[in-house]
Amino acid sequence: MGLISGMVMGMIVGVAIMAGWSRVMLRRSRKRIAKAADIKVLGSLGRDDLKKLCGDNFPEWISFPQFEQVKWLNKHLSKLWPFIAEAATAVVKESVEPLLDDYRPPGIKSLKFSKFSLGTVSPKIEGIRIQNLQPGQIIMDIDFRWGGNPSIILAVDAAVASLPIQLKDLQVYTVIRVVFQLSEDIPCISAVVVALLADPEPKIQYTLKAIGGSLTAVPGLSDMIDDTVNSIVSDMLQWPHRLVVPLGVNVDTSDLELKPQGRLSVTVVKATSLKNKELIGKSDPYVRLYVRPMFKVKTQTRDDDLNPVWNETFELIVEDKETQSVIFEVYDEDKLQQDKRLGVAKLAVNDLEPEVAREISLKLLHSVDPLKNRDTKDRGTLYVKVMYHSFTKEEQLEALEAEKQAIEERKRLKEAGIIGSTMDAVGGAASLVGSGVGLVGTGIVGGVSLVGSGLGAGAGLVGSGIGAVGSGLGKAGKFMGRTVAGPFSMSRKNASSSTAPQPEQPSA
Repeated sequence: MGLISGMVMGMIVGVAIMAGWSRVMLRRSRKRIAKAADIKVLGSLGRDDLKKLCGDNFPEWISFPQFEQVKWLNKHLSKLWPFIAEAATAVVKESVEPLLDDYRPPGIKSLKFSKFSLGTVSPKIEGIRIQNLQPGQIIMDIDFRWGGNPSIILAVDAAVASLPIQLKDLQVYTVIRVVFQLSEDIPCISAVVVALLADPEPKIQYTLKAIGGSLTAVPGLSDMIDDTVNSIVSDMLQWPHRLVVPLGVNVDTSDLELKPQGRLSVTVVKATSLKNKELIGKSDPYVRLYVRPMFKVKTQTRDDDLNPVWNETFELIVEDKETQSVIFEVYDEDKLQQDKRLGVAKLAVNDLEPEVAREISLKLLHSVDPLKNRDTKDRGTLYVKVMYHSFTKEEQLEALEAEKQAIEERKRLKEAGIIGSTMDAVGGAASLVGSGVGLVGTGIVGGVSLVGSGLGAGAGLVGSGIGAVGSGLGKAGKFMGRTVAGPFSMSRKNASSSTAPQPEQPSA
């Protein structure tokens, strides 16, 4: 009896084990089939779909196999980094510090480096893509990642306090475009162009920490520093803007420099249902608009009005219709504190048909960055009229010449104390030097009547007895690209020359 029961139990256990094993293998087979299906689906996804799944910081070679991995290059880069970091530290400090003053927001009197070092952690190149878009050029897109340990301390002098700010936990994710212009002379490269691609958008992440104080000592300081960094990147380095570096003597870089493509006429008509930011009374709204952050223009302020009407027209220069947009920022003017932002809107120039006037309503958002638009509150609607005009060759040359005049005028206004920095929006009593790119075409601004066509595209008087702005100032903005003339040098003289237009060759 015991033998029979043992045999029966053994058979039952054996069958159970076989059934369990078969079930486990079947489940593993189903998982493998499901994973294979998932991988097949992932392989068919584009960049936008992968962004939703993985975020913005995924390597480009995941979705674009033409990005070749270069592990060997990263090994060499890690060995070279101590030497690269030492040289780059001096160049960046000498070149960027003057820009901090140009781009600093109105709430900050001075913004300088008190300490700057790139640290010991080298960047990582996730992949490189070689393109053949133009004859006589080599175009290289570099997928760049850097989670470094730099030592950067900013000396911030604000109206209410002065304190050092440390920048920590720096992370950079971007694709760098490098263009080599070929020549017949050794080393066979006559010039190099460097820019950050706008798609995917460059991501520069960091945290700010006050040393021996608190960030709350200067209200809005963190946002002001963020705006300064974003303005420098988007206005100087983000494609279509670029750095052009000649590598020889008398090198023709005109084909590499960015040139204005057209003029955008924008009429800020009105806004409705703005959100009130005042405890007593209503907000005093005005609109700042720009294509490039360096050249902002603004409307007049409408006191105590949540449904303001402006009907003010501006002309903005467009350098690359396919990639650029007009940014509208609606602010509540505050005479005692920093102006409060009521909402922003973005209009892609590429959506506009040339020579066709359009009336557009734009919903005001918390931010133009979709990833930051978690606040879905209704902020009101902005109504504008726009028309895009493509430049002829002659108009393009006129715009380039007018840019020089506009730059000098903004510098003069800064020195005269009319604007705090060259990035300030110009308007009101200054009768709109219009960021050098456009002026109010009709009406009376700040009590100064605007002169007609003799001053060019609505150019008006600069207020407070400063005098009339030169002819044609309203036709163009700041120079479109930056040309670094001559070899790199650590001297202040050469560094400053890289941030100003060269008289002998107009920058585009």
